[in-house]
Amino acid sequence: MNERVKLIRKQLGWTQEQLAQRFGIGKAALSMIETGKAGLTNRNRNILVQELNVNPDWLETGEGQMFNAEPDLQAFMLRTDSSLPMQSVPLYSIEGTAGLVPLFNNQQEYKPVDFINIPNLPKCDGAIYIVGDSMYPLLKSGDIVLYKQLQHIEDIFWGDMYLLSIEIDGEEYIMVKYIQKSDREGYVKLVSENRHHAEKEIAVSRIRALALVKASIRMNSLR
Repeated sequence: MNERVKLIRKQLGWTQEQLAQRFGIGKAALSMIETGKAGLTNRNRNILVQELNVNPDWLETGEGQMFNAEPDLQAFMLRTDSSLPMQSVPLYSIEGTAGLVPLFNNQQEYKPVDFINIPNLPKCDGAIYIVGDSMYPLLKSGDIVLYKQLQHIEDIFWGDMYLLSIEIDGEEYIMVKYIQKSDREGYVKLVSENRHHAEKEIAVSRIRALALVKASIRMNSLR
């Protein structure tokens, strides 16, 4: 598959920097994928198939046409985030904010536990520690995700990673998941990186807060 990823990039006329940007990874990480030193994640496979119209059968086997239709480059062209030379991103404790909904609605009322100073990153609204292993091995419990809050479900880029709050039986559940389209109207599909966690469809009406994950920080890589 690594050779086919490179062929796709060449067919699009993109540099490694451009495809790496679309995947949300560095050029070195893409180079490892193209040379077979690293695998293609489910997230990036979904970007190729869902947004760039790559034929999934061709991607897996090399048989058939490379594209199902002309690649949809509009989403890529619209996602030209401008990086800031330096920004100080507030790091929040969910336990201290009573959940994502109050944090997103009244962020100025909550005191950050710390600030993260990162250069050359698109604007972020905040950062939180994550809990759970649904995104393992990409993310582990205790890692930090930096996010950009979204106001409307229509703003989703399908296949990307999101921080979201879901209401189930009157309680709030906070999670980090890939969000994909569902065949059921009014629903979305939540997908984990961890293959032991089955994908789940939920009603859009259950989503109480939503943010695009812009970056992550590994805190426990030595464990």
